[in-house]
Amino acid sequence: MKLFRALPLHFSLAVTLCGLACTLADSAFAQGSAYPSKPITIVVAYPPGGSTDLTGRTLATELSARLGVPVVIDNVGGAGGAIGAQKVAHAVPDGYTLLVGASNELAINKLVTSTVKYEQKDFTPIGLIASQPLVLVASPKAGVKNTEEFINAVQKNPGKFSYGSSGVGTSLHLAGEMVKQQAGLFMTHIPYRGVAPLTNDLVGNNLDFGVFVLSSGLSHIRSGRVIALGTTEAKRSVAMPDIPALAENPKLKGLDIGVWFALMGPAKLPEPVIAKLKQALGDALQSPDFRKKMEASSSTVAAPGVDLAKFLVTETAKYKRIVDFAHIKE
Repeated sequence: MKLFRALPLHFSLAVTLCGLACTLADSAFAQGSAYPSKPITIVVAYPPGGSTDLTGRTLATELSARLGVPVVIDNVGGAGGAIGAQKVAHAVPDGYTLLVGASNELAINKLVTSTVKYEQKDFTPIGLIASQPLVLVASPKAGVKNTEEFINAVQKNPGKFSYGSSGVGTSLHLAGEMVKQQAGLFMTHIPYRGVAPLTNDLVGNNLDFGVFVLSSGLSHIRSGRVIALGTTEAKRSVAMPDIPALAENPKLKGLDIGVWFALMGPAKLPEPVIAKLKQALGDALQSPDFRKKMEASSSTVAAPGVDLAKFLVTETAKYKRIVDFAHIKE
């Protein structure tokens, strides 16, 4: 005599799916509770020594102390940050490969070149780290010493002056175009292959104006080899409060653009892993030692709890308006 009847197929399938869901949930919980159990790699999509690299290394020290495992930096430079960002976008989403990315590779590159092989949806936003203003400078030969003199000189001589940046489609280039757009100026953009040749031409009086990341331009400003006309964020920099913000001039009111840095992971990171990383990052942002080091490099530390996903949408829309205005395409 049969004591048990075969279960209906749909009931068996439901039980199987329920068991699978429970297994996956248990696996995700186990992964989150055990995470991290080995070293974490932070990819910086630029060579050592730049502002993104400094931010990544400073944060790595803080995260290592809070997560209890080594956090190492992997510099993967090239293509304006796109190669390093792509590496993280395609990494296994287990929390052991992260990105300290900047505005170029996370919001601008895709707008100016079709060769970028990732989207913002390929990342998990973890949190905003810090931002740093850019600074508009003049060479001594330009003959201007402040924002008002700069605007007047360029307006009276459309097409006479040129400004340089570290390359087409960089945040430095977009800042220059935003200044042109808001003040109604006509200047020629000259792209350089990095900051070093841009600096040489400015100091050598072979270029009228240029846009630097503030930390890159400070030594030249302090030595008097270039003249700081204004920073590009809405408020003055804490590192150099004597330099006015360009937005203080009525013709540039509302101008607000800089370089920002964010911690990202590959898409589909498990929620428990995201929670641990967000907690560690939030604690790091409030560390006096971290803040001191970042402010020494002219950066402003982000407030904990910024909604990075919304921030990326807003910033990308802002950059798109500039890209469309200037017809920037590579």
